[in-house]
Amino acid sequence: MLKTTISPIFSSFTCKPKTSRLIFRAFSKVVLQDTPPSARRNASTNLTTLHQGPPTSAYVHLPFCRKRCHYCDFPILALGTSSSSLTSSSNVYEEGKEDDPRITNYVNLLVREIQATRTDYDTNPNLETVFFGGGTPSLVPPKLVSLILETLSLNFGLSPDAEISMEMDPGTFDGQKLKELMKLGVNRVSLGVQAFQDELLKACGRAHGVSQVYEAIEFVKDCGVENWSMDLISSLPHQTLEMWEESLRLAIESQPNHVSVYDLQVEQGTKFGNLYTPGQSPLPSETQSAEFYKTASSMLRGAGYEHYEVSSYSKDGFKCKHNLIYWKNKPFYAFGLGSASYVGGLRFSRPRRLKEYTNYVADLENGTSNWCGNGDVDLKDVATDILMLSFRTSKGLELKEFGEAFGSEVVKSICKVYEPYVESGHIVCLDDMRSEVMSDEFKTLVANDEVKIEDHVRYLRLKDPDGFLLSNELISLAFGVVAP
Repeated sequence: MLKTTISPIFSSFTCKPKTSRLIFRAFSKVVLQDTPPSARRNASTNLTTLHQGPPTSAYVHLPFCRKRCHYCDFPILALGTSSSSLTSSSNVYEEGKEDDPRITNYVNLLVREIQATRTDYDTNPNLETVFFGGGTPSLVPPKLVSLILETLSLNFGLSPDAEISMEMDPGTFDGQKLKELMKLGVNRVSLGVQAFQDELLKACGRAHGVSQVYEAIEFVKDCGVENWSMDLISSLPHQTLEMWEESLRLAIESQPNHVSVYDLQVEQGTKFGNLYTPGQSPLPSETQSAEFYKTASSMLRGAGYEHYEVSSYSKDGFKCKHNLIYWKNKPFYAFGLGSASYVGGLRFSRPRRLKEYTNYVADLENGTSNWCGNGDVDLKDVATDILMLSFRTSKGLELKEFGEAFGSEVVKSICKVYEPYVESGHIVCLDDMRSEVMSDEFKTLVANDEVKIEDHVRYLRLKDPDGFLLSNELISLAFGVVAP
């Protein structure tokens, strides 16, 4: 599935500068050569203690798909529609059939990785969130999902009220299978709809059509799933604004609790990457992509959804708890092909190829591989992570906490480079009560070298939608301060 949720299924955080795309699709990370003296000198122990606690979340990568979508560069294993785990007529898993050995073998390997993961924490709190991402996790038989959850519970503990999310594609499940998954504890469904036009779904290489979309929505509602999300993609080839408005309208009418909206990213090595150039027909121009984004923000907010993250909208009380772990830069475990964990301030990625991943698990079991990587916490990495993740959310960057970690001089420098954007309205300044600090007052604070700005301005956030549309540029400016 296309996602910025950042289900940590990507194996690295390399920077992908694209002048033709204004919106981050997934974590992007600038590789910096050195940490500026001010950041190193002023960093306090508060920085590392923020990231040293044991994780309470786990991401599990289930890489199986019926086929690879034309935009997908994620680590997946394409089963084909003739797989023994699918029926020939509807592509829905049939419990009585023999399980596909590729799925069974992978899940057994995944279980071995979880079992071989031993933490050094004195106490290990129960997991509060589990996210099954992919790929198409709904292709995996419930009994194998049960095995994974049992292993997580035995190894780490699983809270009885944990949020357990699963990405599911139309045409890969029915009501019976969904009920079985719900009995196991799956209580949040992320439905990969992507579009409500058959011609667009076909152009993307999706394995489902619009009729299966409506069927899947009916299954979700009939089974009583109280917490479910819908994924949509904008900026597709040949997609018009009218098509996008129709998809948004039909999504709203379906009444999901949560909607994720992603701007198509054309990646090298994909079919789209071979066919198209971003910004050139039949892909929309940069101006058209921006209009798609603004339209989504307007229509979804008008329908009562809170725009709480660049690509995420939710009804009250239905923000994705698991994804909030990412946005708040908190630690999490990750298991499976190509997944990336974040523990103790360090990010560590598993191999993207099955053979290398198999060897990694064997090395983990015999003690020759470290499940969370090696090395010390790199302050520049932590700083850039905090900046990028904070500015993706409606809350924004908390200046007081950032200043305690990196020093008031760094906060002052960031505020200086953002001064023109505060004046233009692309960045909003808020005080402790989240009341807006006007641009004239902000300008005065920046000019006064005797004042700690974070004592007067608590948060900097990007304006919705115009600031979010400039997120790449604005976040890069902050990166330039932290690591010139």
